[in-house]
Amino acid sequence: IKYYKTVDSTNNAAKKAALEDAAEGTVIVSEAQGSGRGRIGRGWFSPSQKGIWFSIILRPQFLPQEAPKCTLMAAVAITKAISAITGVTVGIKWPNDILYNGKKLVGILTEMNAEMDRINYIIIGMGVNVNISEQDMPADIGQIATSLLQITGAKVSRASLLAQILLELERAYYDIKQYGFSTILAEWKKYSVTLGNNVKVISVNETFYGKAIDIDDYGALLIDTGKKVVRVLAGDVSIRSAK
Repeated sequence: IKYYKTVDSTNNAAKKAALEDAAEGTVIVSEAQGSGRGRIGRGWFSPSQKGIWFSIILRPQFLPQEAPKCTLMAAVAITKAISAITGVTVGIKWPNDILYNGKKLVGILTEMNAEMDRINYIIIGMGVNVNISEQDMPADIGQIATSLLQITGAKVSRASLLAQILLELERAYYDIKQYGFSTILAEWKKYSVTLGNNVKVISVNETFYGKAIDIDDYGALLIDTGKKVVRVLAGDVSIRSAK
């Protein structure tokens, strides 16, 4: 575990470490991030000592096209860890957010360095809003995000929660290496707040509506538009509840 008081982004720090041959399982954790990142170039609010801002380096033997499922693995692990430490039940919004009553509690950003037939490394970055009060959050963020402090009314030990997350991640990863992703995909479906709901899919080239009916074996979301079933990849859309 490499610990920092502040970094621009734990994913950036993890990529630098990975390029310097850091071992699989290396964790980069920081008390604060100056430029925390979410998907599609969005920022991530990362105040000092109020959350868990960390990234982990993996060097798996499976093929690059399976890498998106690492996001699903991380979401399942964090969901189980939050329940174990706090008793709070949360849900997973495809592909990379963990929500409580519709508000974002956790964000996950998975990045990869690979060749055609092999993965050099995968970085899974995770931001968990732990002890952020309503007063701490800017007004615009407070409308869409929450924290464990706001949910439970009490401070949560960040060290205990991080330890539990890492334990759940390790269990899930070794299960995947031995048996494949089937168990994780089944667990993800159990925790999903996306499947079975009508959604709005916004991509670079089009916007359409449909019902989220399943995820396939590669973690892509399947949307029934009423005319056809569309396969949606994690990297090219934003999904919102249909109005």
